[in-house]
Amino acid sequence: MKTALIIHGMPSRHEYLDPKEPSPSNHHWLPWIQKQLILKDYIAQAPEMPEAYAPRWRSWHREFERFELNRASLLIGHSCGAGFLLRCLSENSDLQIDKLALVAPWIDPERKSTEDFFEFKIDKNLANRCRKIILFNSDNDAAGIQESVRLIRTSIEAIEYREFHNYGHFCKSDLGGEEFPELLKELLD
Repeated sequence: MKTALIIHGMPSRHEYLDPKEPSPSNHHWLPWIQKQLILKDYIAQAPEMPEAYAPRWRSWHREFERFELNRASLLIGHSCGAGFLLRCLSENSDLQIDKLALVAPWIDPERKSTEDFFEFKIDKNLANRCRKIILFNSDNDAAGIQESVRLIRTSIEAIEYREFHNYGHFCKSDLGGEEFPELLKELLD
């Protein structure tokens, strides 16, 4: 069974509580990629992670564990969600999937924003359990993202790196809309 799990990032508290803003799992390109994968016969889920503006490892991991993953599964994470997936896979060495897509991954390298959320060691053998790992980065994203990308790339040798010019943090405003065809292409190749 082909499944896909899409994990959103960490919005600000203001954005999270703003009734005019979409929920994190329904923002930016996430609904679009979910629909595209559904059209390709994936059971695609984009869960709403608890208190996304102040992520707690246990509550996010409990939500993650509700989903059944297998060798045909795609995992897609944006920002904090990408870092979260790295930790999940690093700490669960029996989990094998098809592809892992890390979009603007953030692992809070200075540990300023997330308490113990990213207290883990990246599994250097992670690529042995994923058919493909793709990291999407933009040359004009924030310094914390660039440092996270550097740490991830030096930890996982077999990672495929895709750099974009002026894509910012891969948000709706950065992409000029909700579509992210480059990500879809990598997931379906």
